[in-house]
Parts: sequence; structure tokens; C-alpha cells
Amino acid sequence: MMDAMTRPRCDRTAAWAALQQAFDASGSRFDLRDAFAGDSARFERFSQTAPHVFADLSKNLLDASTESLLLDLARECQLEAQRDAMLSGARVNSTEQRAVMHWLLRYPASALVEPVQPAIKNVASELRDVHATLDAMLAYAQQVRTDDAITDIVNIGIGGSDLGPQMAVQALAAFAPPGKRFHFVSNVDGHELDATLRGLHPSSTLFLVASKTFTTLETMTNAHSAKAWFHAQGGTDVARHFAALTTNVAAAQAFGISTTFGFWDWVGGRYSLWSAIGLPLAIAIGAEGFRDFLGGAHAMDEHFRRAPLASNLPVRLGLLDVWYRHFHGFTSRCVAPYHSALKRWCAYLQQLEMESNGKRVDAQGEALPYATAPVIWGEPGTNGQHAFFQALHQGVDVVPMEFVAVQQARHSLPDHQRLLLANALAQAQALMCGKTSANGHRHFPGNRPSTFLLLEDLTPASLGALIALQEHRVFVSGAIWGINSFDQWGVELGKVLALDLATRLDSGDGAGLDASTAGLLERLRHAGR
Repeated sequence: MMDAMTRPRCDRTAAWAALQQAFDASGSRFDLRDAFAGDSARFERFSQTAPHVFADLSKNLLDASTESLLLDLARECQLEAQRDAMLSGARVNSTEQRAVMHWLLRYPASALVEPVQPAIKNVASELRDVHATLDAMLAYAQQVRTDDAITDIVNIGIGGSDLGPQMAVQALAAFAPPGKRFHFVSNVDGHELDATLRGLHPSSTLFLVASKTFTTLETMTNAHSAKAWFHAQGGTDVARHFAALTTNVAAAQAFGISTTFGFWDWVGGRYSLWSAIGLPLAIAIGAEGFRDFLGGAHAMDEHFRRAPLASNLPVRLGLLDVWYRHFHGFTSRCVAPYHSALKRWCAYLQQLEMESNGKRVDAQGEALPYATAPVIWGEPGTNGQHAFFQALHQGVDVVPMEFVAVQQARHSLPDHQRLLLANALAQAQALMCGKTSANGHRHFPGNRPSTFLLLEDLTPASLGALIALQEHRVFVSGAIWGINSFDQWGVELGKVLALDLATRLDSGDGAGLDASTAGLLERLRHAGR
């Protein structure tokens, strides 16, 4: 079984040294235009299909020999063994001694029919629990979905309890029933909750409180304020108008909530959309839609589990990320979804990748001599073209791009879709080809890399596959870097300090604080006086 102590460090492998040698020899001078001119089959060689996703990797700064070396790196780092350990229920989250089994949340119940499939033999009891909870959650979702008295669903959560559900509900808005509005409150800033509550009525509003422990500061502050608003506006039945997505049933009951749906310690927050945390999505797209969503993700899981490394899309993307981050030194990746329903896609990816792989030590806690996760940023097209694409085309820094496009539209304005897709293609083409001009202001250097991910349609199944693709891609790069992609200790320190400073804002006690924090504390205490 693969554990943190047996993982080989990538920079200590022969493939790593070979990659560095290859980059030093020609990688920094690689030109995409020459690569296409010298290889008429480059598009076919560097594009592939995976469940629900077509990927064109041909506009990236690598050739067949580089990708072969990257695959050698994966083998030397025992990527397949690391993948299989995760997919067998091993405790690959070494710092917290937990299994990582979000993939099990989308495993079909048919696998439990005797004889139990070998792939889930070690986790069959957990899968039975998963489907018992799923069936109950989806039954409740259908009840709410068909209840005309409930018009507004307010999800109160933060991090993975907000970013995933919010992104997915917006992405699949075309599948939501008329007469239902979905709201998401995450920030402890009261302006967000206050703005959400305006225009709502307690008798037609359902609050979903999403907190694994039912103690998350931001979530519980918002939940208590929502409950106070509910009573102040004449609400009388908390049990009907509040539900909890938590493992702390006792605390939820003390709050007045009787409807709860739990999940397990092997479900990380940023991977929890597939669990009861996905309840708002299940209400939006219905039980059948949610099962399709899980099915699309499971199809990508099986692709990741079974496809050879050379044709395994999550592997190819994860290795490309390693190639760009360390060898090229690219510090960020820009994500541009050319579909307005994917407006929260980039925010979701930020947590998935940067919280997972934004680490400076390896799985043993030793400082790394190389960089890990890039900064993820972006905006839906075509808005981004009129904001930051200037820097992408003519700026000094090279930023790898990732386009996401959807072939079919779900509206009756066909000319819009044609123009949208033309813009996505044009931007990728312009980044690569550039344009030579003696006028420096009009010169586009080109040779700017990009990946193009294409969905035939934006459906529950295709979105599920796209998300699972990104999850596994993050796992691949983290496995190569030798880090634990499933903890997030970096979010803890600020939380602890905030609790202390909240008390100091009342008392004015600045003892032991640095001069800057003490000065700001004093200024905030006396603002407006």
C-alpha cells in the first residue's frame, strides 16, 4: 500500500533530470508555429476524447518526446500506485490519517449486487451507507422541488459548502424548475445576508445550513441571523423551513432542525458537492438529474482508473501542469469558460487546486525545492477579452490559458452561439499565432500556450465529468510533487487569530500585537467617533 513514507520525490528521479536537460536544451525556445509546421498530425496526436469531454492539447509547449519524459516521471513517482491507493480506500491523507473517497459518492449501487465488484470490495459497507443517505437526500430534494409553497432556497455555507453547490446550480440553471430561486450566503459580512433576505418571506423560504461540524464561524453566524430574521418576520416552524447538512445531529437539533443529512470524514470540503452538500443542486436539477451528475463523474473516474497513462486525460493535464510550473516557471493559469452559466467555474477551481496543492512542504513535512500550485484566475468569455486579455496577448509574462467551450446552446438565439464559439477559437488562435508588425504597439509575439476543453452540451452528466476531470488532474500534479493534496492547514492560523481579534475589538486590548495590527485595531474601534 502506498503511503507518504514510500513516495519517491519527483526531483530525485532520473526522469526529472532528463526533463530539466530537455528544457535547457530546447524547451525554452519551443515554438508552437514551428511545431505545427513540422507535424501535420500534431492536432490528432495532442487531442483526445474522454467521457463527455474533448480536449485539444496541441497548442501547448511540448512535443512527443517531452510528453514521453513526463510519462516516465509519472511512472518513477509511482503515480498509478498512488492512484490505486486512493481508489481502494487507503488513508492517503497522511497528515489527518484519513481515506480520500469522494469518488465513492458517485459509485453506482449496482456494484453492490453479488458478487460485489472487486474495485469496491474493501469499501462495500461505506458504499451501502452512501446510497442510503443519497436515496434519503434525493427523496427530500424531490419533495422540496415539487412543493409550490417553497419558492426560495437559501444555502448557508462557506468554502466547499458554498463554492461547489453555487457553481453547479448556476451552471445547470437550464434544468431548474420555474418558480424556484436559489441563493447562496457564505460571507460573514452581514451585507450579503441582508441583501439576500430582502424580498424573501419566511413562509416560502427554505434555509439549508451546510456545516460538517455545525460550528463553522461564518456559517453559524449567518444561520443564527437567518433564524432571528425568520422569527422576526413571523416565521413559526423552524423544523419545516430549515434543514442541516452536517454530521453534528445533536447541535442541529438544538438549533431547532429536525431534517439532517450527514456525510463522512473521508469527504473533504472541496470534494463534498457529491454528498449531501449537493442538496441545493439536487433540488435544482431533480433526483434523476443528480444521478446523471454522479454518473458523468463516475465515467471520468473509470477513465482515470483504467485508461493507459498516455491516453489518460487527467494524467496528461496534471503532468502538463508540472511541466509548466517548475520547468517553464509559469506562476499562474488563466481559465476562460465561454459559457455564461459557468461564471463561478474559476472560483470553484481556485479552491480545488490552490487549497489542495498550495503547499510548500512534501508529505513528510520537508520544505520543497520547487514550486507547486499555480495561481488560478479568470473570467467567462467574452467579458475577459475586454478586461485582461490585453496582458495575455502582449504582456511580458506568459500565462497558459484554459478555454472551456460548449458546442450546443440552450437558448433560441443561434447567432449568439456562433459568435461566442468564434471568439473562443479566435483567442486561442491569436495567442498561438500572434501577428508580426514593425509597429511595436501592434505586434503580437504569439507562442502563448492554451488548452481547449469542449463539451457537446452543458448537462448534469457533462458537468459531473468536467469536475471529476479537474479533481483527478489536481491529484496527479500533487502526487508528482509528493505533497498531501487533501489537507489544508494553511486556512487555520487566520481563523484562530480572528477569534482573538474579535474579542480585542470589543476590549481595545492591544497587548502583544504587532504595531500595524494594534494601530489598525485602534483606528477601527474609533472609526466614526
